Amino acid sequence: MLIYWIRNDFRFLDNEALNYFSNYSGKKMCFYAYDQQKFQNRSAQKWWLYKSLTNFRNKLEEKKYTFSFFNEIETISIKNLLKKNQTKQIIWNKVYLPNEISIEEEIIKILNKNNTNYKIFSSNLLLDPQKTRKKDNTPFQVFTPFWKNEEDLYLKEYNYKKNNIKSTKSNDNKLYKEFKIILPKKKWYKKFEKYWTVGEDEAIRKINNFKAKNIFNYDKTRDFPNIDGTSKLSPHLSFGEISSREIFDQYQKIKNKNIGTRKFINEIGWREFAYHLIFHFPEMLKKNLRKNFDNFPWSSSKINLEKWKRGETGYPLVDAAMRQIYEIGWMHNRLRMVTGSFLVKHLRINWIEGEKYFKDTLLDYDTANNVSGWQWIAGCGADAAPYFRIFNPITQSEKFDPNGEFIKKWVPELKALPKKYIHKPWELPEDLGAKINFNLKQNYFEPIVNHSEARQAALAAFEYTKKK
Repeated sequence: MLIYWIRNDFRFLDNEALNYFSNYSGKKMCFYAYDQQKFQNRSAQKWWLYKSLTNFRNKLEEKKYTFSFFNEIETISIKNLLKKNQTKQIIWNKVYLPNEISIEEEIIKILNKNNTNYKIFSSNLLLDPQKTRKKDNTPFQVFTPFWKNEEDLYLKEYNYKKNNIKSTKSNDNKLYKEFKIILPKKKWYKKFEKYWTVGEDEAIRKINNFKAKNIFNYDKTRDFPNIDGTSKLSPHLSFGEISSREIFDQYQKIKNKNIGTRKFINEIGWREFAYHLIFHFPEMLKKNLRKNFDNFPWSSSKINLEKWKRGETGYPLVDAAMRQIYEIGWMHNRLRMVTGSFLVKHLRINWIEGEKYFKDTLLDYDTANNVSGWQWIAGCGADAAPYFRIFNPITQSEKFDPNGEFIKKWVPELKALPKKYIHKPWELPEDLGAKINFNLKQNYFEPIVNHSEARQAALAAFEYTKKK
């Protein structure tokens, strides 16, 4: 029997393991093992996983493949499968995260012990993270030279081909149809249904729609949260409903037509770069890549952290973004930088706390992307912005939400404020506030920090770090 171990690859397109599985003529089955520990503190993603796995199961069922779902860790599942079946070979697509690599190594030991063949495919990144290196054979820590090398190497070495997933003969085995154990007990996720459609078909629709409508203006619209200028492909990528190669192949053909397309393709590059970093520097998952930040005097204010999470900082753009993430499980990329910078530089709270919260609330949470992104914002990672690059939440708001439309949507208590004051409601004159029945303390929140003072305190903390 051939067994296909489904990992982070809920798709038919660009799935080398599934393609191999499809063309195998003997008896075969596929399985997914739900390791609860992996999804601990990832509440939002449990909903997407449930929907995505159900969708993928249905597509496999249409092809008459036997599918099994196990509520246990992968090693136990494979041990049990080896006991129950005359397994000839196990196949899977590689996942390049440290914990996933460790699991894979353990499973290879089990298979070798049982004299079972295995075959590993690579469909989840453009290239294996080991392939792209500097001339001295060391890993890159700066994006631009990394991406130039990666893109050139990929175009030179890889010939992307569409899979043709064949149907098989009908199997007698009953398909496991219920995965509800995945869903979190807290049912706040139910509102996601209003905003998202899950699955590979939706990912393909988004690729085509974005290519037809938005990609050519991506460089002009991507920073404005009230404009539908982004692809919204990130959750689909996170769950492997679409591959980076599929996206790259689609858009690379038109990349020279304008700068918008080029900018978007670079986003694929940043994702590849994140995996490159985590693969070569796994300590980044828990520690600063730049060791001097180990001595940074972080604040331990739980009150400020909770106000940041709830969108009660008194800075309208920050609060709007934080309320958006809790409502829809997603946040605009520009606002991830603004809210992240506010946490680590205005409030001086460790980036690890922000990473934890995003992990719990983002549908598109991706370990490599999230960790490397937070370290970039904090200035303690690779290719990091200098610490003194502190996003001003007021000017960011005025520039990227000039009419306050995004703010009004997510912070409705500010709807009545004139455009002049919606970015800085604390400057609203009392007499004008009385006319529109608005009082800062009663209707909204006073800023939890003063921007100028917080900036100076952050710079002073950075200077302290450098002396250590």
